[in-house]
Amino acid sequence: MRTLVLTGLLLSSALHAAEAPSIEVYRDPNCGCCSAWVEHLQANGFTVNEHIEQDMSAVKQRLGVPPRLASCHTGVINGQFVEGHVPARDVLGLKQRPELAGLAVPGMPHGSPGMETGRQDSYEVIGLDRQGKESVVQRYP
Repeated sequence: MRTLVLTGLLLSSALHAAEAPSIEVYRDPNCGCCSAWVEHLQANGFTVNEHIEQDMSAVKQRLGVPPRLASCHTGVINGQFVEGHVPARDVLGLKQRPELAGLAVPGMPHGSPGMETGRQDSYEVIGLDRQGKESVVQRYP
């Protein structure tokens, strides 16, 4: 019986790991809030592959992130960009939005994931479609 329970637990853990979404994150080596956002993603079940970059402007340009939507770090999941402090639940929802090139939280708003400073600013998650049109996907708080 004990072997059956252990086998079940191992199988359950393996299935959970197989379902974990994977995201590539490009960040500056000296940015603490970027590391905090990575920790937020990991705490929400993401597997994060970090890439330390010296020239984030070049990364953003290569990935199609417009300067007006820029923040400090950039992720890529399923071919779509995730710019800045986008909450994990919105990153997960991106899979259901194939018309979007990506999501962005411009700037570094206090209270967004990775920017927990004790202050809470209102902020928006902006979707950018493949024709360059922006729309508000989510508002916080």
